[in-house]
Amino acid sequence: MSRLNPPSEPLAARMRPLRLDEFVGQEHLLGAGRPLAELAARGRIHSMLLWGPPGTGKTTLARLLADRAGAEWISISAVLSGVKEIRSAIETARQSLALGRATVLFVDEVHRFNKAQQDAFLPHVEAGTVVFIGATTENPSFEVIGALLSRVRVYVLKRLDESDLNRVLERTLADSQRGLEIEGVILADDARALLLASSDGDARRLLNVLEIASQLVGDDKTITARSVADVVGARQRRFDKHGEAFYDQISALHKAVRGTAPDAALYWLCRMLDGGCDPVYIARRVVRMASEDIGNADPRGLQIALAAWDTYVRLGSPEGELAIAQAILYLACVPKSNATYTAFNAARADVASGASWDVPLRFRNAPTRLMKELGYGAGYRYAHDEVDGFAEGETYFPDEMPPAVYYHPAPRGLEQKILEHLQRLRSTTRPDGKK
Repeated sequence: MSRLNPPSEPLAARMRPLRLDEFVGQEHLLGAGRPLAELAARGRIHSMLLWGPPGTGKTTLARLLADRAGAEWISISAVLSGVKEIRSAIETARQSLALGRATVLFVDEVHRFNKAQQDAFLPHVEAGTVVFIGATTENPSFEVIGALLSRVRVYVLKRLDESDLNRVLERTLADSQRGLEIEGVILADDARALLLASSDGDARRLLNVLEIASQLVGDDKTITARSVADVVGARQRRFDKHGEAFYDQISALHKAVRGTAPDAALYWLCRMLDGGCDPVYIARRVVRMASEDIGNADPRGLQIALAAWDTYVRLGSPEGELAIAQAILYLACVPKSNATYTAFNAARADVASGASWDVPLRFRNAPTRLMKELGYGAGYRYAHDEVDGFAEGETYFPDEMPPAVYYHPAPRGLEQKILEHLQRLRSTTRPDGKK
């Protein structure tokens, strides 16, 4: 039967742990002898950043630590607040400090504050007016200013595993006071498995789906896999088009291609597409992979990557995504070489650090009489007129610059033949360009 006075708070809010010993997960921070456990045991607190995926308990953990330390609590959200709200919170904290009470200023989604807004915390954290606790789902290295980072300690929260989620689920089903609105609800085994899998390490998502599914039960009060599936719908895995997960996953895709792991590369492609990544972005990165990691070991890779990009532009989703998958599988399977990439970087480094040497006169075109009289083109050896089409002993660098070797073909794929060809030619020419 349903309760006479259904609770107004969402289930996820009602089931927040009230004590640290109820907190689920994060054993690396809260287990025996771990840093936050020791901090709480001493009733102490310091400024910190809690960085982790959604639904891992960042806000709850901050509140529980503040309670153990006996500190006042002020919470603001970077989505809804600005400098005005920060100043108001600081003034309230000053008044508490005058009465001998420390204040925790909790800032949710701190990464959404701009530099000026983050700067506003600095003097008050430095002076001890507030204990600053920020929560973020984004890498603080990129989203939080260095001055603030230097004044706090960063704690990394991990996504909850299935065992953690199952503990949250069991506690919720057993709690007759804060739990489900409908009493006596039964969770079928296949529904439980689907619920845990679809939560993707997020306890808030787990409880939101459970709550809605429980409201759809029939007379037998059983939550079925079908009802969970209906609530979940076409779920998407955790992915932020502008956050760290975005760059982590494209990095994993690139490294799988480089590591000749076609199946893993295909997995990361599908993860990114599932998360809503623009396929054109992936296609652009695939072209980069073709030059950086395959290069002349198989020049067809670049052609196939460009063709996949063009195919997607012509067909769109989902048809064009298959062409991108085809290109990724091809690049992942063929011989690899980063010789073009390393040669290009080495040459750029020499250019950046060297002088602006003139082009030798023999390599300059002479379209006018004056230029010919000045010696432009004099002494140039036309390679096609030489034996084997190679001007043996010639060097094409500036005369003041010692010849360099940037390109070292890999002994794989087509570059094996290129390597052999260059070795034969270079064996007839000294490093200084002379016979």
